[in-house]
Amino acid sequence: MDLPFPKALATRALAIAATLVAAGCATFSRDGGFGPVQDSAKRIAGKDVRWVRTADDQAAVDARVAQLLSRPLGAEEAVQIALLNNAGLQASFQELGLAEADLVQASRLPNPGFSMLRARRGDEIKIEQTLTFNVLSLLAVPLATRVEQRRFEQARREAALEVLQLSMRARKAYIEAVAAEQSVRYQRQVKAAAEAAAELARRMMQVGNWSKLSQAREQAFYADATLELARSERAATIAREGLTRLLGLWGKQAQIELPERLPDLPAAARELPNVESLAMERRLDLQAIRLEAEARAKNLGLTKATRFINVLELGPARVLEGTRSDPYKNGYEVSFELPLFDFGSARLARSEAAYMQVVDRATELAVNARSEVREAYQAYRIAYDIARHYRDEIVPLRKRISDENQLRYNGMLIGVFDLLADARAQIAAVNGSVEALRDFWLAQADLDMAMIGKPAPMEPASRPAEASAAH
Repeated sequence: MDLPFPKALATRALAIAATLVAAGCATFSRDGGFGPVQDSAKRIAGKDVRWVRTADDQAAVDARVAQLLSRPLGAEEAVQIALLNNAGLQASFQELGLAEADLVQASRLPNPGFSMLRARRGDEIKIEQTLTFNVLSLLAVPLATRVEQRRFEQARREAALEVLQLSMRARKAYIEAVAAEQSVRYQRQVKAAAEAAAELARRMMQVGNWSKLSQAREQAFYADATLELARSERAATIAREGLTRLLGLWGKQAQIELPERLPDLPAAARELPNVESLAMERRLDLQAIRLEAEARAKNLGLTKATRFINVLELGPARVLEGTRSDPYKNGYEVSFELPLFDFGSARLARSEAAYMQVVDRATELAVNARSEVREAYQAYRIAYDIARHYRDEIVPLRKRISDENQLRYNGMLIGVFDLLADARAQIAAVNGSVEALRDFWLAQADLDMAMIGKPAPMEPASRPAEASAAH
């Protein structure tokens, strides 16, 4: 049954609703806002990233991961597997779905309300029928939509930052795993040399050509080398398992094949005289908090607009009083809150405090970002200088010493124990070179991360292998 509402009022309400629908109503996007995240991963990290939402998506990811694992794993392949296969990253992408749902919800008009009252006394009857629209909500739709749009953009930037952070974590885990296994191989050489020296010392002591003290020293070094090998193997296991977790591998997939050594040191270190300004332009966490500050500022405007009246409903109404055959009385109904006890000051103060909180956090983040990128760049340059010093000075010098001692041993100018001690020192120098090269690649990964987001905490440098080899 059609209600004889006032035509002018009904027409005006429908016109307002239609205008707001045309201006602000949002719909769900085809990719859920994932396109910019993919673009950032491709542009900055040079990698593909996929949001797995269907069985076909999962099948494609599984096939790509299997292909990458079919050969020895490189650093770039490890990063790519992590971006495709890490379940935690996939979970973070769901924040995009939540943010887009909030955006679509904010852009939709509130449902109208309908109320009906029916009362009767004898032959007299009273019927009231009212159709109401929350006018203030209608007027606030465009502003609320803009607020949620900014939050959606912020969620996309945070998702992109999460992708880049995972790529750097996977790269560092790969470096740690390769360096740890390379160190294990050298520690096995140290143990073999120590075992040979200890056995020779035992035999020479038995025939009276070696003192008990010297034999005990060689035996102690062998015991220390055995312990260091066990520690290295444990560190290698931890590093490998940390890598497999980031790559999301399990079962047979976890039996990854790593290369025998780290990549060589670059010919020259990067020169970044304007590293701070570059970081200020590129860091996604700074861009995200700027968007958050803008969203809070818009939200503050919305709070001020609805400070005194936050519920205003308007709509046509009709009333029947008397007998059933009497005509309806047409009119309209307006309802709103009266600010007698709550003047909205608490809501306004909360919005202002929330806005200033974001502003202060943005300031802190900018200050910290400048310091972090300076620290990361200095650590990178120092790590490069140390690794280059090992490559160009220490390792070649140890090799020359070893070659000279070999000649002296061939000429019977030194004994076998002098030759073994020199071999241990050379192996220790190579171990130190491996650690320095590892620290350089880790420092480069930290620098890359500091340029686009908050870097991982810097870890103290490992103890040089020469110290453990001294006796």
